[in-house]
Amino acid sequence: MSNVFKAVSPVCRRIEPVIVLLQLGSALFDTALQMVVKDRCANATDGGAHPTSTVDSRQKAMSDFYMTYNLLAKLTPILPAIILAKLGDRGWRKAPIIAPMVGYLLSRLMLLMVVLLGWPLDVMWVGVTLHGLSGGFCSYWAGVMTVVSLGSTEQNRSKMMMRVELLYGSAGLVGSLVSGHLFKLYSASIGQGTILVGVSTLLYAVGLFYSIFLLQVSSDEGSNGLIVSGTGDVAVQVPGGIRVVNLVLLFAGGILYDVAVGGAMEILVTFEMKEPLNWNATQVGYGNAAGFLVFLTSFLGVMWMSRCVSDVALIIIGMLSFATGIYVMGFVTATYMFYLARSLTLFALIPMPTIRALLSQQVQGSCYGVTLISLQLSFKVASLAYTPAYTKIYQHTLDWFPGFVFMLSSIITVLATIPISIVGCRTAQNKGYQIIQGD
Repeated sequence: MSNVFKAVSPVCRRIEPVIVLLQLGSALFDTALQMVVKDRCANATDGGAHPTSTVDSRQKAMSDFYMTYNLLAKLTPILPAIILAKLGDRGWRKAPIIAPMVGYLLSRLMLLMVVLLGWPLDVMWVGVTLHGLSGGFCSYWAGVMTVVSLGSTEQNRSKMMMRVELLYGSAGLVGSLVSGHLFKLYSASIGQGTILVGVSTLLYAVGLFYSIFLLQVSSDEGSNGLIVSGTGDVAVQVPGGIRVVNLVLLFAGGILYDVAVGGAMEILVTFEMKEPLNWNATQVGYGNAAGFLVFLTSFLGVMWMSRCVSDVALIIIGMLSFATGIYVMGFVTATYMFYLARSLTLFALIPMPTIRALLSQQVQGSCYGVTLISLQLSFKVASLAYTPAYTKIYQHTLDWFPGFVFMLSSIITVLATIPISIVGCRTAQNKGYQIIQGD
């Protein structure tokens, strides 16, 4: 028994259980919120007297709610995330992980009150604000990636980050598959969705307990400002000017890609609820699971293609995969077509972790946290523009072409490949200027 405990103990102190617990809870929460919003918007009234009866008005009500919800989720974490990142880089590595989890738990409790006690849906705006003030997802995920970066070498960092993404996606896949079935469980004493939200809240509580009392993170190691070459025999020091330009280009490509993906995915939540799809809770869960399945295909793609292509090539392949799939999504008129479009995005999750890995290679280990949180915050700032823009474009194109926003995302994704391609060209050209430090 003691041998088993010794073998399990190191695993129980790693970051992976936190990722699994939170993503399971998040997958359950997303389905619950989507169904609650659909139900409340269907029963909403115009002017307090006339029931909302048309599909377009319900779509507009849902998209307006999600626009406000997403804006609050992306605006409120900016300052707290910066503070938490600085605390993390000063040695408090768990702070950017634990603080957002407190906000997660509070926001999930809010949805539980909406379902259980019939509180108004607007209460969720309070919940998402509390979540944002505690650092939000940008702080949490940057904290996780910082821990992963510190525990990996330069050579295998891309693969390590993709493994984390795979774990994240696998947990989301499982949670999404069961979420629709859990939503349907109810009795005379508890309403529909109560069990689903209750289980989600419990998972967050367990994850918070684990992070506070069990999670251990490694200290900064190997922060010498050198970039290790792919051969592992020598270390190369990249001139400062080259690194700055590469950082700017990587940020530009990452932001454009985030705009394309984020805008499309925000609208997709509402798009699934209208004819001709008009999904129920189970179908919503399966649709979300299809999205998380992309984590698996992206991971397998990295493991296979990284042997023969560079990181820059991996990013471009992933971007083009998403551009193709989201273009097809614009013409979806049946459920089977939705899954076909999703299948075309099988490498869509390769770019972001690979961009983070390349960014971490441009800075010292003591700056990992600030660099990665800066990338996440740049996404938040960009979302302040694209969230209302995508929402209004979708509302104004509902009558003649609801899939127009997906075509727009496809175009932006193609544009995102330009700065990434430049990074690849500069990297190849600047090899002759690298200072090799030998024996």
